[in-house]
Amino acid sequence: MIFEPSREKAIEKLNDFIESHLSEYSKLRNFDFGPDNRSNISCSSPYITHGIINELEVIDKCLKKFSFTKNEKFIQEVLWRTYWKGWLELRPNVWSDYLIDLNNLNNEFRNKQNYLDAIEGKTNIECFNQWVNELKENNYLHNHTRMWFASIWIFTLELPWQLGAKFFMQHLYDGDAASNTLGWRWVAGVQTQGKHYLASEWNIKKFTNNRFQNIKLNENAPPKFSNKFYSIIPRNFDNPQKLEEKNLLIFENNLSFETTNFQKSKFEKIYIISNKNENRSIKLSEKLLKFKSLLIEDQEKRLKEKSIDCEVIDISKIKDIENYYGLYPTVGENLDYLNLNNLKVDFIYRNLDQFSWQYCNKGFFNFKNYIPKIISTFI
Repeated sequence: MIFEPSREKAIEKLNDFIESHLSEYSKLRNFDFGPDNRSNISCSSPYITHGIINELEVIDKCLKKFSFTKNEKFIQEVLWRTYWKGWLELRPNVWSDYLIDLNNLNNEFRNKQNYLDAIEGKTNIECFNQWVNELKENNYLHNHTRMWFASIWIFTLELPWQLGAKFFMQHLYDGDAASNTLGWRWVAGVQTQGKHYLASEWNIKKFTNNRFQNIKLNENAPPKFSNKFYSIIPRNFDNPQKLEEKNLLIFENNLSFETTNFQKSKFEKIYIISNKNENRSIKLSEKLLKFKSLLIEDQEKRLKEKSIDCEVIDISKIKDIENYYGLYPTVGENLDYLNLNNLKVDFIYRNLDQFSWQYCNKGFFNFKNYIPKIISTFI
């Protein structure tokens, strides 16, 4: 599996999937054929996560190939990430509480052998060990496998979901605070209280084409319990009626300025913000940091080719800039840094997020009902 860090390669990968494999997506999407055969899925999430390509761009290309009905399942999967982000924006304390829990658990489990065995792929569960190595080598796992992995971690290995979510964030090219944290909460049974996901031997065997045998799991574990309830915090995601001519900050989730709603706006200069491990609560692997760095370089190159004045700077240097907007980085490490350092930023928001996040107050099945409306609004 190779994720080449450029917009050009991301579009090539997406176009190939749409042309050759999209028609079979609904039927084959749950199968994990192994890292050498990913033709049944698009593998676009690392690029969507970083804004190299955006959700509407992906959906538009799909609808030019097939009808909405034929594309519906794939479109839902593309917009899951939009939904999770919106859900967390309305309940940001879920993320801050997660980091508090994680800090305590890091200290508690630092030297526990069952935790060390899990992150080193040395458990007595062969498929899990293989997925650990695959994650570290490819920085990617099939979505179905992520569910199995999380379930085994929580219910068979009996490790805290928070540490599993951290392990994913350290390695996944497509990891983001919302999708990752809320996905692990859902498997554990604390996102939708009392509803968890239990991996089973038959399911793993079926959807891996019997690549694994003798899978001994706890298939009767009760869901985890949390006594925390998160109320919606009303938020304002409005943009100024008219953008002044200021500088613009772009973070690692919006690395294709030329496809944003603001591409025709005049900014004095664009600053592309890099965030090193020293500023992060979750320290990322060197491979993941390198991937982000190369994507940032690719954005810088594309902007300069369009004669747009731009510069890559470390997040710690924002304090030296004056008179700027920030393309909203969403709840996560970059926003945490701004808040912790009392950096007041006038944020501007993508139109898709402004429109979609109003439907993220409930579960995904409610959000799903609004997908046709979201699409008709923008495409």
